[in-house]
Amino acid sequence: MKSRFFFFAIPLFVVTTVLADHHEKKEDGFTALNLSNMKTEGNWQAMDDGVLYLEPREGEEGWKRYHHYLWTKEKYGDFTFSFEYKYGEGGNSGFYFRCVDQKDPVEGGFEVQILDSMGKPDGEMGHHDNGGVIKTKGADTNASIPAGEWNKMVVTMKGSHLTVMLNGKKVQDFDLAEKKPEDKPLESEGYIAIQDHGLPFWVRNLKVKAL
Repeated sequence: MKSRFFFFAIPLFVVTTVLADHHEKKEDGFTALNLSNMKTEGNWQAMDDGVLYLEPREGEEGWKRYHHYLWTKEKYGDFTFSFEYKYGEGGNSGFYFRCVDQKDPVEGGFEVQILDSMGKPDGEMGHHDNGGVIKTKGADTNASIPAGEWNKMVVTMKGSHLTVMLNGKKVQDFDLAEKKPEDKPLESEGYIAIQDHGLPFWVRNLKVKAL
């Protein structure tokens, strides 16, 4: 009888553990993103440690190869997007959101700038500097860290309100509808993308949650 009870007890423990893990993932609400559930025609490579590495091919320059960006397959309205990234000296990239047209996210979306702005004074941070929203507003503070180190950015959109946390500091917290250029529409939902600027770039731990 003892051995029979032991035989049935093990599966019960396993099932209980699996259900508990599933519940935790559901409560978290985030979806992990990688090359299998995003899309790109660019040279993003999945490394063994889960890092996605962008190594530009010979002759690739600039930032207008929009189909080379790393895109979500679905549109998001209100969301929180969290990821880590790393660049070399002089690095440049961007986080795009509310993009209605993947063929031209510059005109049909917004970008949080990612740039090596290390050492620039807070009062001189413009919209093209690290953490700025292009053509809209510079970062409230310079949260840049040295090139070659991992950064963490968390972007949250609720309605038209944008919040950006960079390396533990709040660099943006404002109503995008009030600050954006008058001729630039703010759609209620759109695609999200990580920019290919033709420079080496690393990302990891990408995850998104619809709010």
